Amino acid sequence: MSFLQNKRMERGAKQETGHLIISLLLSLSFLVLDQLTKAAVVRNIRFGERIPVISGFFNLTHVTNTGAAWGILAGHGWLLLLISFAVLIAVIYFIHSLTDGWPERIYAIGLIVSGILGNSIDRIFRGEVVDFLQFLFGKYQYPSFNVADSCICVGVCVFIFSTILRPDRKKADTDSSYVQLQK
Repeated sequence: MSFLQNKRMERGAKQETGHLIISLLLSLSFLVLDQLTKAAVVRNIRFGERIPVISGFFNLTHVTNTGAAWGILAGHGWLLLLISFAVLIAVIYFIHSLTDGWPERIYAIGLIVSGILGNSIDRIFRGEVVDFLQFLFGKYQYPSFNVADSCICVGVCVFIFSTILRPDRKKADTDSSYVQLQK
């Protein structure tokens, strides 16, 4: 199975099912990794503590966030959960039109779903999201994040690049109809 194949898959094809299954397994693996790393941080790093891994560049830390990225909607965990579940339902319902037959979009969506579930589990069971990866760039401290956040960011980037670089099915169909009319 080629991840970046140059050919669009047909809806319901055996190949598409294979990519969906692999994506599901990878998503579950990242979800487990996210929860295990957060549990290890809570158990082993005092809240607010910083452990330098690469001095002046990368620390392990233990902080929490009651909002979304960069603290957006802090204190509105119920609203973030509602948005998260709405997105999950929409993704499941529109999976075929979102992927448009391109395998990398299946994996991108799998990563996004994994990240949404990882942070939602924290909101439900901890009341806040545990963040522990902290990067420093000179005097700038990038906001701390976790595995789930990384999955969301990577998934969104892959999806955006795929959308930019791959032809849209509707446009491709229209273009081929136009060429046929010209003949």
